[in-house]
Amino acid sequence: MCGAPAADRQALPDLVVARGCWHEYAEGCRVLPLPTAARVLSGPCDAEVPTLCVEPVPGFRAIFRFLSDETIDFGIDLHELQGQEGLDAFCGFLRAIGRRLDRTLFLCPEGADVDLAILWYEPGGDRIAVRHDR
Repeated sequence: MCGAPAADRQALPDLVVARGCWHEYAEGCRVLPLPTAARVLSGPCDAEVPTLCVEPVPGFRAIFRFLSDETIDFGIDLHELQGQEGLDAFCGFLRAIGRRLDRTLFLCPEGADVDLAILWYEPGGDRIAVRHDR
C-alpha cells in the first residue's frame, strides 16, 4: 500500500492480534515478540528487513515486509490458495485489511505496478474486483 500513514501501519499488527491469527515476527533469524509499527520502522537503516508472517487461516500464509515507512508490502504463495476455499480465505483477509484501513488494496505480480493489479479491494463498495482483460 503506497503512502501508508502511521495509523495504517499500526492497524495491521492490531488486526492480526484482534483476529487471533497465528503470527511470527522476525528480524533476520531472530524471532521476537510483535512490536509496535513505530518501533519496527525506527530501526537502523542497515538492519535486516523485519518480517511478519501471518496465517489468517491454517495453511495460508502472508508474509509482510517492512521495507519502508511509506508502504505496506506482503507476499503470498499462490500454491497455498487451492480451490475456491483458498481464494475465499485470501479475499476475506484482503477485505479485513481494506476495511480496517478504509483503503483500496492491490494484488499485483511481484515487482509490478498497481496498473497490473490482478485483483483489488475497493472500500467504497466493500468488494473485491478482478481484472478481466488478461
